[in-house]
Amino acid sequence: MEQWFSLKWFTLDMLRSYEWVYPYFLYALPAIPFLFWLRSAFHRKHRQRLVITYNKERSRMDWLTLLRFFQPVCIAIALALILVALARPQIVSERTDQFSEGIDIMLLIDISESMLEKDLSPNRLEAAKKVARQFIQGRLQDRIGLIIFAGEAVSLCPLTTDYELLYGFLDEIEPTMIPTAGTAIGSALAVAVNRMRETSGESKVAILISDGDNTSGNLGPTTAAQLAKAFGVRVYSISVGKTTKLIKASDSLNVSNSAVDESELQKIADLGDGKYFRATDNTALGSVFKQINQIEKVKSRNVVSRDVSDYYRVYLYWAVTLLLIALSTKSTFMANILED
Repeated sequence: MEQWFSLKWFTLDMLRSYEWVYPYFLYALPAIPFLFWLRSAFHRKHRQRLVITYNKERSRMDWLTLLRFFQPVCIAIALALILVALARPQIVSERTDQFSEGIDIMLLIDISESMLEKDLSPNRLEAAKKVARQFIQGRLQDRIGLIIFAGEAVSLCPLTTDYELLYGFLDEIEPTMIPTAGTAIGSALAVAVNRMRETSGESKVAILISDGDNTSGNLGPTTAAQLAKAFGVRVYSISVGKTTKLIKASDSLNVSNSAVDESELQKIADLGDGKYFRATDNTALGSVFKQINQIEKVKSRNVVSRDVSDYYRVYLYWAVTLLLIALSTKSTFMANILED
């Protein structure tokens, strides 16, 4: 506690900052001057009187006369401070901590060459990276990981709550990171399931972003989706873009402008107890992530911590000090011995 003898304890700002545990004691403050008046009224007829010659010139107030009021003023203030102490002034500071039952989320991002198509601005891959960043910013205490895939799948970032680390990995994603051509959706989903199968999250989610069908990898997307369901991983699949550019034909890749085949991604979502989304532009892609954000709500609870500081001792110390001063002046010129 700070120094109790500081005058700051009597400032208006300090008194306003208090919360009073027993505020009804403060209502007794106006009774203090009434008690002094009552005491004077009861003792007026019984006062001892000393007959002296009255001299008008000497009846004027001087500082010695005023000092006669010092003792009753000290007692009155001491009584007021005792009432303030009984009201128990406190300063209460509250802090709200939010705790959540985190969700394990794996972001699976297709980085194949077709993701450089510009039907989304500036291209499909950059649009996916942007909304993924926005999605991460909206989560609270969730563990999020990152998997990239083209002709094969790579776990770029394990499940983590270090979102700054995730942002760094997102910024570094380029199609050249996986030189193998193709789209290994099944392999990417299998890697995600492998990363989450033994985690303790309240919910496990895989968000798959791609613009084409499964054209490579050792595991089919249907099998991977069934595997995800077996391990309790819910799969949300998102197809991006208006056209797909790369379709596998034997060992070579031919260019085509056919529409995106949604059936495979739709089937993955259905088998994975999730939902399929179609995003043909940046706005639609952002809307998809907002929908997923609403579906996978985090169960959170607020814990309010109250830090209570009592200050009644300060006013009690002042009251005792003033009472001691009043008692010490009892036998001095400040007191009126005729009233004792």
